[in-house]
Amino acid sequence: MKVIGLTGNIACGKSVVARMFEELGSKTIDADQIARLVVKPGEPVWHEIVEAFGAEILNRDGSINRSILGEIVFNDKEKREILNSITHPRIIERIKELVEQLAKEKVEVVIVEAALIVEKGGMKPIIKELIVVTADEETQISRLINRDGLSREEAVARIKSQMPLSEKLKYATYVVDNSGTLEETRKQIEEVWGSINKIL
Repeated sequence: MKVIGLTGNIACGKSVVARMFEELGSKTIDADQIARLVVKPGEPVWHEIVEAFGAEILNRDGSINRSILGEIVFNDKEKREILNSITHPRIIERIKELVEQLAKEKVEVVIVEAALIVEKGGMKPIIKELIVVTADEETQISRLINRDGLSREEAVARIKSQMPLSEKLKYATYVVDNSGTLEETRKQIEEVWGSINKIL
């Protein structure tokens, strides 16, 4: 089985790219989906986050308000590191469990979609190759304004809070530029898929 990382910065379209790979036959493990599960009310991670950031980040039903928490951590590197130190070990643990499960099912290609593969390094032992999804900054800004209702200043701040794409590209086995049309992106993905399957 081949386990391939899929990463990129905010609003580069990682999820769109992951779905296209699934259409071609890969299985996807979505780190963001796992992150939502580990922070459910009552989970150990939920308790640690509430202890670190206070009850004001909670919705009325006790769930974590991702917008409020996002606002806090995107504007404060130290707090972002605290959040990551709480959530990442549990997310990586769950990804490893899912990889083992898919190996037993004889799945040939698994794509692990996660934002911080390069930065954190905890997934390096399981990921053999890396796909980096890119988009030009104006495209990222436009997507954040339209998708999340952010102002231009807020969108730029979120982009600048992440490792530059130019740095992530140094670790890439494959690059998918998702600045253009879906058809253009799909063509690149088909080429990458061909390369992946040549060496299976």
